[in-house]
Amino acid sequence: MTVSVSEAMNSRASIRDFLPTPVPEDVLRRVLSTASRAPSGGNLQPWHIDIVSGEKLDQLKALMQQTLADVASGAHSEAREYDIYPKELAAPYRDYRFKVGEDMYARLGIPREDKAARLQWFARNYQFFGAPTALFCTVDRGMGPPQWSDLGMFLQSVMLLLREEGLDSCAQECWAVYPTTIRGFLGTPDNRMLFTGMSIGYRNPDHPVNALRTGRAALDGFVQFHG
Repeated sequence: MTVSVSEAMNSRASIRDFLPTPVPEDVLRRVLSTASRAPSGGNLQPWHIDIVSGEKLDQLKALMQQTLADVASGAHSEAREYDIYPKELAAPYRDYRFKVGEDMYARLGIPREDKAARLQWFARNYQFFGAPTALFCTVDRGMGPPQWSDLGMFLQSVMLLLREEGLDSCAQECWAVYPTTIRGFLGTPDNRMLFTGMSIGYRNPDHPVNALRTGRAALDGFVQFHG
């Protein structure tokens, strides 16, 4: 499958229901190797990647089912790695976040007052939405905000290259809520922190959630030309 960068950008979306079709390891190796050409300040290349699939992924899914059940029954929550969103999210960012949530739940037929159903759907994050492959990105704790931007450029490169291969993805910062569980499962050294997870696979074309097309601000709303 040959696609242009523009086609990859326009067809990339956060896919939330996947087919069980396995992702070939050679494809993942090709994608990750090419993505390593992403820019990083001083060529630090601060990304560390773990790929989980097969029986190991089944074990992780079972572990997360138990972890979520323990938390629901009153077990102590883990100390998250970072605040995924600012505590006081102002407009227009708050409005963007609210709209995408409402649009998604509308496609799923889950009304706002059905909190239980919404929580049940959100829990599917921790089952990777049925994807056959999971990616985790960690970074040395000594790195700062500039290196976090490097991680974003690497991960965006991964997601676009996956589209070139006919694959889809969903980046999931929600994994930062369970860093202790994931570090223990992956054997991540203490000097590295969990930045994000990602579901990887082939989208289910029949699931209504995958038809969601999120809005974007008009160009003049975030760009100024000088000169």
